[in-house]
Amino acid sequence: MTLTHSGNGARFAARPLTVDGTPTQEWLDALADAPELDMTACREILVVAAHPDDETLGFGAALATLAGLGARVQVVAVSDGGASHPGPDRGGLESIRRAELHDAMRVLGLPAPICLGMPDGELNDYEGLLADRLTAMLADRPGTPWIAATWRGDGHPDHEAVGRAAAAAAQRRGAVLVEYPIWMWHWATPGDVAVPWDRLRVVPAASHALERKAAAAQCYRSQIQMASQWGSVEPAPLPSFVVRRLLAVREVVF
Repeated sequence: MTLTHSGNGARFAARPLTVDGTPTQEWLDALADAPELDMTACREILVVAAHPDDETLGFGAALATLAGLGARVQVVAVSDGGASHPGPDRGGLESIRRAELHDAMRVLGLPAPICLGMPDGELNDYEGLLADRLTAMLADRPGTPWIAATWRGDGHPDHEAVGRAAAAAAQRRGAVLVEYPIWMWHWATPGDVAVPWDRLRVVPAASHALERKAAAAQCYRSQIQMASQWGSVEPAPLPSFVVRRLLAVREVVF
């Protein structure tokens, strides 16, 4: 089942990763006086990633910070990321990316992730099922849990589908929803009308949390290094300038 939606896929497609995108310093300047997110009331949170690495690159410092505050943090990877490289060995790549995800969780000091195994690149078709799964997970958590997910307007269709499913689950269960962007940093610009600036909050993160995020990002070697295991040398899915920007900008949520 696919839910009705509109997002920023056209904006993302118009600015491919072959170009540098918005410079990091522009974002740092734009966020200098942005209001901070109050995380002190968060005792339980589901963190939903469309693909292994989204949770770290978009929300890794928040994960380490929340764990340090004593919150119960559970990462949920919706897909196993098997479509990030061309080639026939999709199952082998999925195994690699699951292993990388588990390594990253250990670096961040978190429990083992839940891997749902939905098909990478096709999450629009599983949006209703995902909303049901997340609703059930929230129902098992006491009090008023939080749920964090990739932003509904991020531009990548999988990211947006996961964000919509998380929003539906949060509404059903009365959970606190926060959405973290990843590709927005590439295709948008400060003041962009496609971004809900009035809802933006900066995640307060100590230096140790940022260090853990950077270390966890290095676990995703299949995404940040050139690959040859699929028959030819392929460029890294995440160019180095993209990774540097994601590690340098302050994490935000809507």
